[in-house]
Amino acid sequence: MVMKTSEKVLDGVVDEMIEVVENSKDEIFNISEESRKEYELLTQGLLETRNQVIEHINNGDRLEQKVRFSKKKLTEVSKYFERYSESEIREVYENTHAMQTELAMLQQQEIALREKRDELERRLLVLDQTINRAEGLAGKITVILTYLNDDFKQVNELIENAKEKHEFGLKIIEAQEEERRKISREIHDGPAQMLANILLRSEIVDRTFREGDMDHVRKEISSMRKMIRTSLYEVRRIIYDLRPMALDDLGLVPTLKKYIANVAEYTGIKIEFVAVGEERRFNQKYEVAFFRLVQEAVQNSIKHAEATHIIVKLEIKKKNIVMIVKDNGQGFDPSVKTDKSFGLIGMRERVDMLDGSFKINSVIKEGTSIIISVPHKE
Repeated sequence: MVMKTSEKVLDGVVDEMIEVVENSKDEIFNISEESRKEYELLTQGLLETRNQVIEHINNGDRLEQKVRFSKKKLTEVSKYFERYSESEIREVYENTHAMQTELAMLQQQEIALREKRDELERRLLVLDQTINRAEGLAGKITVILTYLNDDFKQVNELIENAKEKHEFGLKIIEAQEEERRKISREIHDGPAQMLANILLRSEIVDRTFREGDMDHVRKEISSMRKMIRTSLYEVRRIIYDLRPMALDDLGLVPTLKKYIANVAEYTGIKIEFVAVGEERRFNQKYEVAFFRLVQEAVQNSIKHAEATHIIVKLEIKKKNIVMIVKDNGQGFDPSVKTDKSFGLIGMRERVDMLDGSFKINSVIKEGTSIIISVPHKE
C-alpha cells in the first residue's frame, strides 16, 4: 500500500514536471521565433543602411570635388576682383557657400548612418546569440520531455530501487530512442506510405464501384493486392532485421544464406554467398555479430556503392572466423570520413569488442573489399 501511494505521489510529481517543462519549451520556442523574425527585419534594415552609407559616401566625394573646384574659382575671383562683375562674384560666393553647407549636411548624415549601421550589427549579434541559446535549450528540453513522457512513468514498474533507476535510466533511453528512430524511419518510408496509398486506392475502388465500372474496379483491386504483398514483405523484412528467428534455430550459415537470397531477390542484384569450413554452431555473440556485420556490409554495397555484383565469403577455421565482402561498386577513399562512414565505424567497433581485425581495401570506381577476422572460442 505504501509502495502504491509512493508511486502515485511520484507520478503526480512527474506530471507537474512535464507540464512545467512543456510550458518552458513553448516559451523558449516563442522567444526563438520572435527573435528570428526580428533578426530578419534587422538584417533587411542593415542591408538598406549599408547601401545608404555607400550612396552618401559617393555623393559626398562628388560634392567635395565640386567644392574644391568652386573654392579654386573663388580664389581666382578674389585675386582678380576687377575682372568680374558684381553678379558673377555674388554667384561664385553663393554657390561655394551652398555646396559647403550641403557637404556638411551629407557628412553629418553619413555619420548618423554609420552609427545606425554599427548599432544594427551589434543588435544582430546579440539576437544571433539569443537564437542559438534558445535552440540549445529547446533541444535539451526535448530530451527531458522524452525521458519524462516515454520512460520515467514506467520506471516504478521496471525497477524498484531508486539508485538503479538513476543508473540505468539514461542508458535505456539511448538504446530505445536509437531503435525507435531506425524502426520509425523504415516503417515511414515503407509500409506506412504503402498503406496510405492502399487507403487512397480503396476510396477509388469504392467510388468506381458506385459508378458501376467493374473493369476498373478489378484493376484497382489487383493493384491493391500487389501493394499489400509488398507491404507484408516490408513488415516481415523489418521484423527479420530486428532479430531473425532462424539465427537462434538454425545457426549462422543457414541464416546468412536465407538473408542473402532474400536481399538478392528483392533488389535484383547478383549476390553470391560462399561458406568454407565446417558448418557448426557458435556462441551467440559470434553468430549475432557476424550476421550484423554481413548485413551492414551488404547494405553499404547496395545503398552507397551502387554495386551490381557482391560476393560474401565466410571461412570457418579452427581458431578464427574470416569474413570477406567484395563488391564492384563506386568505391571510396577510406581516409576521408563522411556521413556514410558511421556504418563502417560501427562495424569496426563491433569487431574490436570481439578482439578481431578489420580491414578495408577500396579504390574509387574499382569497388570495395572488407576483410574481417575474429578469433572464436568453443
